[in-house]
Amino acid sequence: MCNRYESAKEIYAKLGIDTDAVIETLKKIPVSLHCWQGDDVKGFDQDGPLTGGIQTTGNYMGKARTPDELIADMEKVMSLCPGAKKINVHACYAIFEKGEFVDRDKLEPKHFKKWVDLAKKYGVGLDFNPTFFSHGKVKDGLTLSSPDKATRDFWIAHGQACVKISEYFAKETGVPCVMNIWTGDGYKDIPADRLGPRVRYKESIEAILSIPYDKNLVKPCVESKVFGIGVEAYTVGSAEFALSFAAMHDGCLPLMDNGHYHPTEVVSDKIPALLAFFPEIALHITRPIRWDSDHVVLFDDETKEMAKEIVRCNALDKVYMALDYFDASINRIGAWTVGFRSWQKALLSAMLTPNAQLKKLQDENKLSELMVMQERVKTLPFGDVWREYCVRSGVPTECQLFAEIEKYENEVLAKRV
Repeated sequence: MCNRYESAKEIYAKLGIDTDAVIETLKKIPVSLHCWQGDDVKGFDQDGPLTGGIQTTGNYMGKARTPDELIADMEKVMSLCPGAKKINVHACYAIFEKGEFVDRDKLEPKHFKKWVDLAKKYGVGLDFNPTFFSHGKVKDGLTLSSPDKATRDFWIAHGQACVKISEYFAKETGVPCVMNIWTGDGYKDIPADRLGPRVRYKESIEAILSIPYDKNLVKPCVESKVFGIGVEAYTVGSAEFALSFAAMHDGCLPLMDNGHYHPTEVVSDKIPALLAFFPEIALHITRPIRWDSDHVVLFDDETKEMAKEIVRCNALDKVYMALDYFDASINRIGAWTVGFRSWQKALLSAMLTPNAQLKKLQDENKLSELMVMQERVKTLPFGDVWREYCVRSGVPTECQLFAEIEKYENEVLAKRV
């Protein structure tokens, strides 16, 4: 196997690519691992159903039921995945002491101390998301855009609490916290007023971000969505809304989830478009199948293209990358791990591409040669470099991976009844 890597290293060197340098660079690029894959977006602060136009399907054994179980599962996944990590937490994952509880508008940093402890244990940062769904004070399917002022005020207070928690995360870990604002607000059928909810939504987000915070520590984002279950006709936070809001509010980033667009749209094309205007952007990486179904990320074409654009645009330090999917139909550890490793594969593949040469051929209008070179790149020995990357990172190789997942299922997950 060592000889295979050395052979691959020589092949890439002829294209001007130092595979050792690529591996060392990739080791340092953080990708945020989302906590909600482990318990099907349930959280710890309520017992009601999942709402907000999202749905988790399946009932595979071993779902995390407590904070300790969820954290243990995340630690297992981190041990199976190469590369730098962050930990992405939703506000509904507040961890309360026995006998303690506060509603979401009264959340404090102390309710997330165990997440900070986890991050410090591994020397990683934390990202954060206010939770504008699965709660009794979602009124008629609306939160920040509700015509009811009391409803809006509750959710504005929740968002402001989350800004303070995000700043706490950043100060404790020394890593900026990406705080993502997303709601499932919308209507099942055609509304009579499309503007009103968006004006209220705009004013509510402005109110959330009006409190003082360090913009070097907290990176607020606005995430769009095309539709959801029960809000098929109209989503308040559309792509145009989110992009316009971020463009008009200094320090606010656009966040693109590649499952939140029409089926013929691709985020890979949107990445360079936004980078032409924004110094930083954020990305939630998922795998949509016909709609925002949040399937496990695979090493598929669009995943590769998104990573290519980030690398080609020299934007590895300009794009905040996070995973976002939830599959309860298969082993959740496997889902988490495959998704993280697939994005790592995509980044590695992009970094092993002779992008400067390809750009030069395009600029010189040598399009026939460009096509030939692009096809040649597809058969380069990427797999041998990936294996070496896993070995150097101290994680299982592809042939070892499932045995580790299965062992954890037999020893831990299967005992959760």
